[in-house]
Amino acid sequence: MEAWIYLAILAAAFQTLRFMLQKSLSMGTLSAGGATFARFFYAAPCAFLLAVGYVLWGGVEVPALGRVFWTYALIGGLTQILATWCVVLLFSQRNFAVGITFKKTEVIQTALVGLIVLGDAVSVPGLVAIVVGLTGVLVLSDTPDLEGGRLKRLMNRAAGLGLLSGALFAVSAVSYRGATLEVASDDAFLRAVVTVSAVTLSQTVGMMAWLRWREPGQVSRVWAARGRAIWMGVASLGGSVGWFTAFTLQNAAYVFAVGQVEVIFSLMASVMFFKETITRRELTGIALLTVSILLLVLVG
Repeated sequence: MEAWIYLAILAAAFQTLRFMLQKSLSMGTLSAGGATFARFFYAAPCAFLLAVGYVLWGGVEVPALGRVFWTYALIGGLTQILATWCVVLLFSQRNFAVGITFKKTEVIQTALVGLIVLGDAVSVPGLVAIVVGLTGVLVLSDTPDLEGGRLKRLMNRAAGLGLLSGALFAVSAVSYRGATLEVASDDAFLRAVVTVSAVTLSQTVGMMAWLRWREPGQVSRVWAARGRAIWMGVASLGGSVGWFTAFTLQNAAYVFAVGQVEVIFSLMASVMFFKETITRRELTGIALLTVSILLLVLVG
């Protein structure tokens, strides 16, 4: 197999591990904001050391980062923070595997945003894929144990958080792609680590200021939880570098297609580590959404 396939699979594995640790830390130890901040706080120094080490080891010149790069990087960083926050909040509403699958609507939402904003045509197979995905989302959103009619059950907080996280992750991915392309280098790995380092540093500074203002004490709790949280930072770095490097080697659609293996990883984590039960309805929704995403990225 080609290198980008291995990178996509590895990134999906790291990302699943990071969300597992994030869910664990958000269950009583940290707030949703604190668990989100911990990811960037512990990833930033690792990313910086990796970038510096690669530059020194490879003897390459540090590329200049212009205004366009920082515009893309900051927009991507902010939307990723908000998206991650939504996912952490979602974990308290539904189980781990369903939360990850909701996040995966980012692929479908990217196609829809592209059609509306850029006029990108959607083929008939692509439209079929979107309809299948919408069906999967509705199946996942429905909560039979809630009182009220079907419409009330579908329009619940978990569905809103999942769809919002997908939209924000879609904007973030496009912005990161733009930032990476602004790094003047033919070295794919250098472009990836420089972008990751710049983004995680800005996210750490921004979130630290926010938490000190809105959630006093959370920064101290993040530091107190460093025994576990540091591994979340390492997993976050591994996932980010894997995704960014894969995107420089191959079309993002194919990378996303391979990355859907994360749904399988999340199911395994949900059952094996969190001892959660996956219902038949949820499995049906996950299957429909996964098929939709695979169809969309392969035929769109």
